Amino acid sequence: MNNNSLFYTCSLLEYIGRATKNSNKDVVKYMEPDISRIYSHADVFHCEPIAKVADDFITRNNIPQGTYDNISKAKYLVPDYWDIGEVFSRLIEDAYDDGEEVRGIIEVYSSWLAERIQNYNSDLYYQPRDYIAQCYKEGKILAS
Repeated sequence: MNNNSLFYTCSLLEYIGRATKNSNKDVVKYMEPDISRIYSHADVFHCEPIAKVADDFITRNNIPQGTYDNISKAKYLVPDYWDIGEVFSRLIEDAYDDGEEVRGIIEVYSSWLAERIQNYNSDLYYQPRDYIAQCYKEGKILAS
């Protein structure tokens, strides 16, 4: 897998979600036509400020302002979009084979686990990557 491209793509999706106040599931719906392009050209996109790239894709895909706001609901320190991008990229690496990255992005970001990871009042997002992957594969939060 091209881990850098996957990491950048996931971080960009997280940035767009925060900028537009949309859930991961909604961001992926709006961005689905461009996810493959972002993943394939992440090495080029990352040369620009992420805010500019996000704004370009928000405009291109007509992503409206939503009402999803997990940031203001957080009682504790909120991880930045790079940190959460890393959580999602590792999950995709662990749950999908090489060549399945784009499908993995769409499925993981649309899954039940995406919203659970984005609940910053829980400790799920900083659990070990193998635990998060196993939860995803089994379809439930496992006893720790």
